[in-house]
Amino acid sequence: MAVVTVRFADRPELWERIPELFAGLIPEFNIHGDVGRVYWRRWFEEFPQFQLALHDDELDDVLAVARALPGRWDGTPQGLNSGLDACIEAAFTEPDPNVLYALGIEVAPRHQGKGLSKLLLRELTALAAAHGFSRVAVPIRPTWKDRYPLTPIGHYAAWTGKDGSPFDPWLRTHVNLGGVITGSSERSSLITGRVEEWESWTGMAFPEDGTYVFPGGLSPLRVDRTTDLATYWEPAIWVVHQADG
Repeated sequence: MAVVTVRFADRPELWERIPELFAGLIPEFNIHGDVGRVYWRRWFEEFPQFQLALHDDELDDVLAVARALPGRWDGTPQGLNSGLDACIEAAFTEPDPNVLYALGIEVAPRHQGKGLSKLLLRELTALAAAHGFSRVAVPIRPTWKDRYPLTPIGHYAAWTGKDGSPFDPWLRTHVNLGGVITGSSERSSLITGRVEEWESWTGMAFPEDGTYVFPGGLSPLRVDRTTDLATYWEPAIWVVHQADG
């Protein structure tokens, strides 16, 4: 493959292919975040230089994408934003950024297992350095957390395998590349919707009020049929990388 890194600012037409090439990669409910859908268009209009794609020039194929936004961080675990939603909002309201928040890294299904996520992480640290930022902070969505939706995210983040490395594969990838686990958030991204919408997104029925475990969910869904509202808070684990200058 003749893989090159392309910015949305340079070739926005490549992103028109993403819905088809990456179909099914992200759970349906995850594209309906309360904050994300408000800022989605502005994300690409105002910060196109921080949206990356890996492109195979020989095959004219989009292999992987990364979405990022600039932000401000004082360098302490306590100073990190509460998660994905807070990072998005801060990018559009806080001046003088000094950190790059990597808010999404996805590899097309047919190109997984080729080390492309690692390549994108390295590209993001280089991008951060090029803009004068010293670090890349990532509120990651752990790969296997949906298998343990009742486990607090802080406990899950501390789990390790027999070799002492992180239990979660995506978390392990970050740590192996030099990332440092810096914290966690039980309320990283809020997704609300009508009960009927959530039934469509999950393929489940929610016959009565209550708390439900559902496919792909990292934590339970709270359903209130009286108000016709279902509420889900997705957790995240913070990992910080040094920028590569």
